[in-house]
Amino acid sequence: QLQLVESGGGLVQPGGSLRLSCAASGFTLDYYAIGWFRQAPGREREGVSEISSSGDATNYADSVKGRFTISRDNDKNMVWLQMNSLKPEDTAVYYCAAGRPEMYKLGVLSAASFGSWGRGTQVTVSS
Repeated sequence: QLQLVESGGGLVQPGGSLRLSCAASGFTLDYYAIGWFRQAPGREREGVSEISSSGDATNYADSVKGRFTISRDNDKNMVWLQMNSLKPEDTAVYYCAAGRPEMYKLGVLSAASFGSWGRGTQVTVSS
């Protein structure tokens, strides 16, 4: 069974950095695009970034372009989200999820086209 587990969240000051990890178990990551999403209190879940199954294509939300970098290592069954120049508005629970093969399309970043959601990791950006 496909399982994803996020880690690496925490409290960081504005301008700081964090590296989130998404570990896959129960399946090989090679066949799945992976997306990162976030949800702040009182707000809808929003797409942050995604990476193709091979890692040769990525996509970012406008709000994080130039600050966040997504990467993956299929041999290690891992995906990462490097977050730099963090802002208070980046505060949220961050989730990783796998693209549903039957409906996933790079560039859309729609939560509806992802499944096997992890439980999330809290990121708080505050002074």
